[in-house]
Amino acid sequence: MFSISLEKRLPRRNMFRLYRLSILLHLFGEWTLAKEWGRIGTRARSRFDWFRTQSEVEQAMLELVAFKTRRGYLTKPE
Repeated sequence: MFSISLEKRLPRRNMFRLYRLSILLHLFGEWTLAKEWGRIGTRARSRFDWFRTQSEVEQAMLELVAFKTRRGYLTKPE
């Protein structure tokens, strides 16, 4: 449904990280926040969190994007 990618690139510290968030509607009507993260160019780790309503999953995504932005991640254009 909706996804956003964040990157953190700090060559002097050899840090090249990717964090991707996606909001998905589960087959049985639950909302899922899919998270993928890892070093750019490698296989990402993933985690799925389930929510009852769309507003809950959107709020969780906004909070996570704000947290990652404070940590130095930038939005990657799709």
